[in-house]
Amino acid sequence: MKRLAVANQKGGVGKTTTAISLAAALSVLEKRVLLVDFDPQGNTTGGLGVEKGGLERTVYDWILGNASLGEVARPTELAGLKLIPASRDLVGAEIELVGVEEREFLLARKLDGLAEAFDYVFIDCPPSLGLLTLNALTAADGVLVPIQCEYYALEGVSELVSTIERVREGLNPSLAIAGVVATMLDERLNLSRQVLEEIRRYFGATFLEPPVPRNVRLGEAPSFGKPIFLYDIRSRGAEAYLAIARELLRRDLAGGNGGQP
Repeated sequence: MKRLAVANQKGGVGKTTTAISLAAALSVLEKRVLLVDFDPQGNTTGGLGVEKGGLERTVYDWILGNASLGEVARPTELAGLKLIPASRDLVGAEIELVGVEEREFLLARKLDGLAEAFDYVFIDCPPSLGLLTLNALTAADGVLVPIQCEYYALEGVSELVSTIERVREGLNPSLAIAGVVATMLDERLNLSRQVLEEIRRYFGATFLEPPVPRNVRLGEAPSFGKPIFLYDIRSRGAEAYLAIARELLRRDLAGGNGGQP
């Protein structure tokens, strides 16, 4: 089972879209996928059509040991994809976990027993480097980093890379950057193309082709509670994420993760 944290503390970079789309793409490719919404905003939950206000059990209850996986995991419209939803209650977890022993390992321990049930786990992290993201990085085999092709694209990324290195040294020796996804590429703009080349140069072998273009259908899909493959599978956004998912599979079969941070 491959565990991938989708992280970037900078907001508005396509993090949740990337988490949903790659999880959905791998399920389309007949993999068993669990998508963990670990962001108190719950955008992944809403983006898959789950009403956040009506949830009795969420990831919050699961990591605190107050609910089983069977009680929190929700089916989606894609047969191979299950969701552990989030709600605003998750904000309280940051405070409640402060006094808990080995609090950085709570999510890792929950995922340890799921190797037989899933091929991939995606963890959508909050746009911060707090305790929830630390839990996700401690639990993950690799990190997927979405970066938008816009001005200041790499701003803050060095902080994330430093955090990954610290987590690897102190908590999770196997952690590495599994891939970098360039999002929101506008091929009409010189700046967008220049930023894409800068991202490619900076990350080298960890960069995942192809870049994801700005795409109206990709932006519309969450408001309909559907992954892009159920909303418009012929869209350029769907084609890009499916190609990235195939590249992830190819790298995993080859036994590599594309590089180190």
